[in-house]
Amino acid sequence: MNIHSHAARSVLNLDRLPDDGVADPHDGRHADRRNRIIDAAVRCIVRSGFHATTVQDVAREAGMSPGNLYRYFPSKDAIVAGLAERDRATVASEFAAIEGSNDFLTNFAAMGQRHFVEESRDRAVLCLAIWSEATRNPAVAAASAAFDEAVLGRIRAMFTRAREEGVLPAALEPDAAARLVCLLADGLYVRRAAAPNFDPAQEVALVMRVIGALLKGAIDLCTPAAEEVAS
Repeated sequence: MNIHSHAARSVLNLDRLPDDGVADPHDGRHADRRNRIIDAAVRCIVRSGFHATTVQDVAREAGMSPGNLYRYFPSKDAIVAGLAERDRATVASEFAAIEGSNDFLTNFAAMGQRHFVEESRDRAVLCLAIWSEATRNPAVAAASAAFDEAVLGRIRAMFTRAREEGVLPAALEPDAAARLVCLLADGLYVRRAAAPNFDPAQEVALVMRVIGALLKGAIDLCTPAAEEVAS
């Protein structure tokens, strides 16, 4: 997370902006202030849950007044949308780095290790809270779906390019492979957030073995499941 120190806030005068008016997106402090609010919201949601977290809680956590916060985000749902957009940009840069690497499979595995083992459990708790809220809140559902579709699209494009370059088997179906990877990743997030006996290193290793077999062509996703059962 990008948590600003008190000293940094003082230098940038982030705590001295007036509570009225409209935030200027061209102001150099605008992105810093938005990130600060998003980081505060993440901490609040992880600590108290989505429904128990109020805009007032987020403002207090961010060290600003609610009126000042509303200059950057008009609602809690808008903060979630901002979080999804920020995460989407981060994921895009990570995939871009992998696509330009010489060892695609090793770097893809390293990204999985970073997200599901090294990253704080708070990320999994946050995902679970947002997914739960998405079942009853159309705005959160839309933000979550847009993020999921963006990630799926990046993985699909990455697999397609790797297949064309001969890194992945010609028989690999990029869309089906990308969907399976997303399903497995979602399952890891749920287990990490909710299962008291979750062992990140062990369970991620199992999932990565499945993904490794998939990307080497050992798993056929083109055969309908009904035919596999019948055989």
